[in-house]
Amino acid sequence: MSPLDKGIPHLRGQDGEGSVQVHQDDDAKIEGAKVFAVYGKGGIGKSTTSSNLSAAFSKLGKRVLQIGCDPKHDSTFTLTGRLVPTVIDILKEVDFHPEELRVEDFVFDGYNGVKCVEAGGPPAGTGCGGYVVGQTVKLLKQHHLLDDTDVVIFDVLGDVVCGGFAAPLQHADRALIVTANDFDSIYAMNRIIAAVEAKSANYKVRLAGCVANRSKDTNEVDRYCDTAGFNRLAHLPDLDAIRRSRLKKKTLFEMDLDDDIAAVQKEYIRLAETLWNGTDPLAPKSLPDREIFDLLGFD
Repeated sequence: MSPLDKGIPHLRGQDGEGSVQVHQDDDAKIEGAKVFAVYGKGGIGKSTTSSNLSAAFSKLGKRVLQIGCDPKHDSTFTLTGRLVPTVIDILKEVDFHPEELRVEDFVFDGYNGVKCVEAGGPPAGTGCGGYVVGQTVKLLKQHHLLDDTDVVIFDVLGDVVCGGFAAPLQHADRALIVTANDFDSIYAMNRIIAAVEAKSANYKVRLAGCVANRSKDTNEVDRYCDTAGFNRLAHLPDLDAIRRSRLKKKTLFEMDLDDDIAAVQKEYIRLAETLWNGTDPLAPKSLPDREIFDLLGFD
């Protein structure tokens, strides 16, 4: 029986009333690096945002590690130019004996020296994503891969709907939410804010702000932020060049330069500088569903 079939260990009610979350072991803490967890509605462009943000940090001379937390294992696709094996797949090959793994089995070199790891996920309906995240961080620490890292970026699957998806918040200093200028994306952002609010009671994670992605305008995002006490840190327009970069398996920093690409590169560099220099530890209050409907103009 593999560890994925044994249930979830260490269930404790420490992350909000009624919570039964997997509690982080003290020896699993990431120390020394600045840790960011990227969340947002499914399909909103988290992986594209995460990868280009990693590239931007590397352009600032930072040593970067990106960890994809999605069974699709395509978070680092544009950094490496391919789909790399996941930690869970590699662990299965050695019958879950991590001592048999080498660094090169699960850490891959990406654009401009960014280190890339795909945690993967359990087969559908068979386990918890929190276990996968925990095993990945444990492996990285065992191999001392976090000792020489300045920035860690967790790129997390979809909306926060359970403790497994929220597990990276146990490691992060700041959570960054990718949204678009529409109701569904902002509704998902509101739920993520509630999740971070719950986690912040017992962990150091705080919200950094949001990135308006694939959006010509930001009026709805800004209206929500003004109401909830949140900040928009960046705006990335809906450009075909961004779509083409993913099709070409490249970051935006590898694309042929034109005015649009140059502007987006500059925005990513500005965002990386903002995050590196430190953001205020925001504590916005998530809005009740009815208030979001009223705020964004629904009857």
